[in-house]
Amino acid sequence: MVATAAGTLLAAAVATGAAQAAPSPTAPRYQPAMVAALARSLGVSEDAAVARLDQQAAQQSELADLSRSGTTTDGAYFTADGKLTVNVSSAAAAARAREHGLAARVPQHGERALDRIKAALDAQALRAAPDGVASWSVDLPSDTVTVHVTPGRTSAAAKSFLKTAAAQGSAVRVVNDGQRLSPQTTVYPGSSMSWTNSQGSWVCSVGYGAHDSSGRQYLVSAGHCVADLTDLYYNNAHFAKGVHSRYALGRRSVDMGVAQVDSDDSVATQVGTWGNGANIAVKGSKRAPSGSSLCKSGQTTGWTCGAVKSYNVSVTYVDEHGGPDTVVTGLASSSVCTEGGDSGGAYISGNQAQGMTSGGPTGQQCSGTNSSGSSYFQPLDDALSYYGLTLNTN
Repeated sequence: MVATAAGTLLAAAVATGAAQAAPSPTAPRYQPAMVAALARSLGVSEDAAVARLDQQAAQQSELADLSRSGTTTDGAYFTADGKLTVNVSSAAAAARAREHGLAARVPQHGERALDRIKAALDAQALRAAPDGVASWSVDLPSDTVTVHVTPGRTSAAAKSFLKTAAAQGSAVRVVNDGQRLSPQTTVYPGSSMSWTNSQGSWVCSVGYGAHDSSGRQYLVSAGHCVADLTDLYYNNAHFAKGVHSRYALGRRSVDMGVAQVDSDDSVATQVGTWGNGANIAVKGSKRAPSGSSLCKSGQTTGWTCGAVKSYNVSVTYVDEHGGPDTVVTGLASSSVCTEGGDSGGAYISGNQAQGMTSGGPTGQQCSGTNSSGSSYFQPLDDALSYYGLTLNTN
């Protein structure tokens, strides 16, 4: 820190994603850039996009009421037309869901059964990384575990993996459209969040701030951004130090980690939008269902938007520097476009924090807020639960 005649000049808060001006007290309930991006993606007016977001929020509230009333559900997702569909076990439960204004179905498999199948595939992948199998996840709309395979790159481990998957019959769907994936950290000469190790200088994007029961402040990040437990810098000033990561190159990994924030620094409770309107105040971390709209703030591509695809996603990350492949579990997938250096950056849906960028297709290029693309993020609620932390909110 810089000493002055008046004392010690404290560092400014480290903004989530990027430093921006504070929002006005009359800020709209939805960030304008998010509304505009959603309107473009749906081909509707911005008023219709706002109505869509309102409908999503109302349906999520009805789903919570349904669960509180004692009806057991087995997963839920938004359809392309914005209808929240709930998996239930009986016609009677479906009728109760419809009384709450929700669509309902009795699936052949359901989320819990698909989770068990995916767990078995995870176990096999962790014994031998299936190079050529890009990702696998529970896909609620299709009621399957969907496996994405990279054409022409099927290794022996991948063939064994696919044989195990095929044994599950209709519960597993194999799609030959996979892309090589990699964690989205990149070498960068100066950055918003940087560190050095034996391989050089690296950059990620700032994630979310949280605190423990003693009030100690932490940055919640993608695990590979803090895997070396090194000192972290923001605008060339030290602001945090990595203290734990569940990511290890070439080993079974979960892409979450934390860094302890310096006592005279903080992580802002607003997500920066890189000039696309006012910052977004973080109000909580309620998980958005599949199909929900969301946006991401990251230092490489700035503010990009899309929708949640699936949760409980496993991927095979390829190390671009010649290291071993790494199987990462517990991710979420999205249609948000990201590039190298966006890792750790904040995903948000409405005012609810969702997670931190983990990775995406190698070499993917984004061209604006509503760029087509794909990415994977570490759900924030899982990281908070694992580390026993409470999200800092506005």
